[in-house]
Amino acid sequence: MTDTLRIGLLQAPIVWEDRVANLELYDGLLSGVSGSADLAVLPETFTTGFSMNVEAIGDAADGATVVALKYWAKEYGMAIAGSFIAVEDGCYYNRGFLVTPEGGAFYYDKRHLFRMAGEAGHFTPGGKRTIVNYRGWNICLQVCYDLRFPVWSRNVDNAYDLLIYVANWPETRINVWTSLLPARAIENIAYVCGVNRTGCDGDGIVYSGRSAVYSPKGDILASAGTEEAAAIVCTIQKSDLERLRAKFPAWKDADAFTLG
Repeated sequence: MTDTLRIGLLQAPIVWEDRVANLELYDGLLSGVSGSADLAVLPETFTTGFSMNVEAIGDAADGATVVALKYWAKEYGMAIAGSFIAVEDGCYYNRGFLVTPEGGAFYYDKRHLFRMAGEAGHFTPGGKRTIVNYRGWNICLQVCYDLRFPVWSRNVDNAYDLLIYVANWPETRINVWTSLLPARAIENIAYVCGVNRTGCDGDGIVYSGRSAVYSPKGDILASAGTEEAAAIVCTIQKSDLERLRAKFPAWKDADAFTLG
């Protein structure tokens, strides 16, 4: 268990539907933060972009993407989080992941599929949350559109310490991204990390990044701004979080309910 966790935010464009090119691109970014980050976070669907052409670009659940992630985690000595398009038993998933240097691999299938882009017509939604314990930190994985649904991220009895959102969040709605990330931090009394892509995708949609880490009070601790390619590292502290939860235990007064 460690009191500090160094998070690397890897904000960059994504080559449209080209897994090989993206694996090469993000390998370079990951190597750049090796030794300075304990956890590196990549954007949503980092190997392909947010494409609905799933039959052509979906990767096996244990295919090239996962093989690369496991190799990088061990080689660079850090955990890696993000999402990719996975195919399993004939179904396609926008699959979040957290892979550790020790060989652990944890997955989360995106619950809320973005109907405005037709995601629900091509992907299967996930049905359960994933919280991973890594170096004494409980980390909850979520993907893009999940950010709009606070019930899904609800932190019951401080089940997690860090909430991660990976995204392909368009520039046209970036104010929603920058508003809801600190809101999730405040209401859940947890650190929040959001990593978004940059550049323009194959559908002509423009992305402006704004990847950032927020404190449990909603203060911005680090930001990649609108830089097209950035790899920044932010250090967060567990003791600071625990002191806040003890001093201001709003979580004890949360309304009790369960999801149907």
